[in-house]
Amino acid sequence: MYVNYGDLCPAPMSDFLEYMLSIRGRSAKTVSEYFLDLRTFYRFLVIKYRLSSQVEVFDEIDINMVTLDTLKKVKIMDLHAFVGFIDRERNNTNRTKARKIACLRSFFKYLYSIVRLIPVNPAVDLESPKKNSRLPVALTLDESKDMLSSIKGTNEERDYAIITLFLNCGLRLSELISINIDKIKGDTLTVVGKGNKERTIYLNDACIKAIEDYLAVRQEANPGHENALFLSNRKTRFTQRGVQHMVDKYLTEAGLSGKHYSPHKLRHTAATLMYQYGHVDIRALQELLGHESVSTTQIYTHIDKKQLREAVNLNPLNHE
Repeated sequence: MYVNYGDLCPAPMSDFLEYMLSIRGRSAKTVSEYFLDLRTFYRFLVIKYRLSSQVEVFDEIDINMVTLDTLKKVKIMDLHAFVGFIDRERNNTNRTKARKIACLRSFFKYLYSIVRLIPVNPAVDLESPKKNSRLPVALTLDESKDMLSSIKGTNEERDYAIITLFLNCGLRLSELISINIDKIKGDTLTVVGKGNKERTIYLNDACIKAIEDYLAVRQEANPGHENALFLSNRKTRFTQRGVQHMVDKYLTEAGLSGKHYSPHKLRHTAATLMYQYGHVDIRALQELLGHESVSTTQIYTHIDKKQLREAVNLNPLNHE
């Protein structure tokens, strides 16, 4: 659904959001997050510069009080103060603070370098807090097999194909539901990933067979949905919510509920299995997963280190 940011926020914030959508090709979800982050920043500026006396309820502060003249006054010390504010007053995690800082960097770069509305860029030296490194949550090989074995019922072929693609190819949920039949060519599949970028997925024998078995029983689609690979019971393209519900169902059937698994964790599972058992090079894994930066992919290299530590701890002499 189209969002008119001109109705939600003043220029130049609204212009920046439209620029990120139309020129930079950011997804609607990403731009919506930019809007929320900048709205928080604008409300902070209203307090910081005492632009209004109506600041008792933070979430009701009018962001229209912030003008271009206000933005021209912003210095890096103000940005540091904002980071401190969202840390102490808003209880933001390092990950959330890093996202807001990235948003501010993009916003002030736009104001300074693209549309040249401000004399200096106060965010050019703004640093991000260190993110807490977390090992990806993933199913084990045996749990993955249990989940596949649990798939039965009316939509068995469709559901089996979906779970097989998740566990073998590391697809994002948005990529899976966007698959079109005409984008499957032999053992390759073209999907639309983050930033509206196309990438090629290579299908192994298990994926090819699962897709073929599903297509043999796939029902006829409603008009406008003929090219969608995965259809709901309403004969329309399967939705994200529908896939999430289906995944939860089979996690429960396999006795894996309550472990915070999700479609995204199935993507982590595919990456983990490829790295552990396939000895995939980190750059190849980056390409397979569609990560822009190899630093995002490097989280999987920590898995072996964890296993090594566990192996040492399980040595029977450890308890002698």
